[in-house]
Amino acid sequence: MKANTEYDSISHNLDGGAPEALSEPLCHEVLAGDTASKQLRRIKRLCYGPPDIRNFLIHGENLASLAELAPTVRGKIRCAYMDPPYRTGERFTHYDDDADHEIWLEDVATRVRRVWELLAEDGSIWISIDDHELHYLKVAVDRAVGRENFVSTIIWQQRTTRENRKVFSNNHEYILVYAKNSRKFGRFRNGLALTDDVKGRYVNHDDDPRGPWQSVSANVQAGHAVGSQFYVITAPNGRKHFPPNGRCWAYNQQRMELEIAQGNIWFGKDGNGVPRLKKFLASSHRGLTPETLWTADQVGTNDHAKKHIHALFPGQPLFDTPKPESLLARILHIASNPGDLVLDPYFGSGTTGAVALKMDRRFIGIEMGEHAATIAATRLKCVIEGESGGISSEIGWQGGGGFSFLRLK
Repeated sequence: MKANTEYDSISHNLDGGAPEALSEPLCHEVLAGDTASKQLRRIKRLCYGPPDIRNFLIHGENLASLAELAPTVRGKIRCAYMDPPYRTGERFTHYDDDADHEIWLEDVATRVRRVWELLAEDGSIWISIDDHELHYLKVAVDRAVGRENFVSTIIWQQRTTRENRKVFSNNHEYILVYAKNSRKFGRFRNGLALTDDVKGRYVNHDDDPRGPWQSVSANVQAGHAVGSQFYVITAPNGRKHFPPNGRCWAYNQQRMELEIAQGNIWFGKDGNGVPRLKKFLASSHRGLTPETLWTADQVGTNDHAKKHIHALFPGQPLFDTPKPESLLARILHIASNPGDLVLDPYFGSGTTGAVALKMDRRFIGIEMGEHAATIAATRLKCVIEGESGGISSEIGWQGGGGFSFLRLK
């Protein structure tokens, strides 16, 4: 949707000659074999890296491009990030954001439905938006893909400075998260790395050979309990423990006795304490459960992103509200694993592709404006050559990878 008036006028400027139709496999899994689209053409001079690379930047209208992709990527997209125009009424360097409300809402919902069809069973969609259309978009997407598939709303602190020209200084945006199958996504999703503060809570009070641990309550609310969760625990020293009023034990009696025998229940240093479960640092491989408030110091701001883009393209008119790489890195970490396929149908300046390259994900990005070649493709080349901005230093990025540049016929 961004820069939709630019496409017709620039199609002859970027080719450098007649493009080659895709009549052979481009990779092992995507756009392969007899199902390869005849409407997507490779622009050789804008490709970069090995010819069999499995990353794609598509220059074209996103809805039509998604239709071309559908036969070959349906069920293969692990994570889709969507950053549509917010309908703020403003005019930006690369696109106008003043669409009619009803038209905008239907356009975005239609693209969400099309992306939804491409998701893997444990896949998810993450949609960035601000206050202007958040609540309308939530209802529209609920209708498009099913309210039961809504997972959560992330609040992202996208600025840290105060805006004094308005009644309220809006310092945050939102990310709506939907999962194709909430249960499967819940089992699949990755946790965040343990912070030093959290690691400090793990202490080995009893010299357990399994290493540091922390204790958590062995009793839970009794609202949904079954009869087998109500019993008396007998500690190793013979002391009897009853569950508190309105509570029950986390395990049935047989399981609890097994946990006690295996040294997984803590009764305090003197053995007289209330029973608590031991949780070991070594077994915390799933990491921290992601919270819904993402602060600037965790995932960056628009200003961080603008400084990064300006460092790559000094003196050029660039995007007004780019997303920081650290924000996309957190999304891709939670929702995908190395080697997974990521989709961004509003590719913009190419942040999703840049992060996907650095985090060893495959990507398909779709962008309509001329900046698909002048900015996004150029940025991806910088990443492949080892540029040091964004999350590069954090992950030790040294370069690598590649992409094919395709144009919708």
